[in-house]
Amino acid sequence: MYDLIIIWAGSAGLPAWMYASRYKLKNCIIGTMPGWALATSHKVENYPGILSASGRDIMDRFTEHAISAGSELIQDEVIGVTKEKDIFTVKTASGKILESKFILLAIGNKYKKLWVPGEEKFLWAGVSYCATCDGMFFRNRSVALVWWWNTAITEALYLSEICKDVHILVRGKEFRAETIWIDQIPKHTNIYVHFETTVASIEGGFWVEKLILTNGSELAVDGIFVAIGNEPNTRIIDAFVPEKDSVGYVVVDKRQQTSIPGIYAAWDITTGSNKFQQTIMSAAEGCLAANSIHEDVLRSQ
Repeated sequence: MYDLIIIWAGSAGLPAWMYASRYKLKNCIIGTMPGWALATSHKVENYPGILSASGRDIMDRFTEHAISAGSELIQDEVIGVTKEKDIFTVKTASGKILESKFILLAIGNKYKKLWVPGEEKFLWAGVSYCATCDGMFFRNRSVALVWWWNTAITEALYLSEICKDVHILVRGKEFRAETIWIDQIPKHTNIYVHFETTVASIEGGFWVEKLILTNGSELAVDGIFVAIGNEPNTRIIDAFVPEKDSVGYVVVDKRQQTSIPGIYAAWDITTGSNKFQQTIMSAAEGCLAANSIHEDVLRSQ
């Protein structure tokens, strides 16, 4: 019997894993690949104290730190969670059945993709889903941004400050965003808006060189930011019917607790941290959740 099982070994789960062990909670973390999505990033330059490092290197340090605190890593995939009275049962793909008093769901979002030729090929070679994360790698270069609601416009405004020019591709005949943000676009002379425009394919050599648009024209760019939203990956706990906001994010309180007693959540799937989906915020949420669970364990003794 564990005090805590942490699901997903990413940038929220690994710090939570470390804190839980420092609190002397009997815990384990279950994940198929320590570090998850961040571990595939070729370079990270926005994590405090680390000027520049690969995502793999940073996640390896997270993992090493947690293991040094006495944590148990189970490299497996969680396929189901059930609850009877106050005890959770976790089932894995390899057939393991584990029990715990508390669950921390520390899973990231799934970026919505264009599903066009070249998108997978040029991932980390000109295709990005996060301007805040990767924008500086395109300093003084030409980029395109595929539009979706307010998040896309804020990313476009940010990119306009560091890139040579920014081409916004809008599927419809007009913007779908708040007026206060739309009014900012004309103030930036290096932003070019293309209405009724979508991407047919992404092409290049070792790096993105151009986009083929559905109208048959070509757009020469050094990179493309896909900002069409993301999908909170909450399926593991959906059977419990946790409270969510209007777009599917799990509602958490100031302690990272969900509406389901005993289940906490951290990382990109939550309403916490104002949905500012950065590694430092997910790490903070994971640590806060571990602290909150430790408090609950002490109360129950």
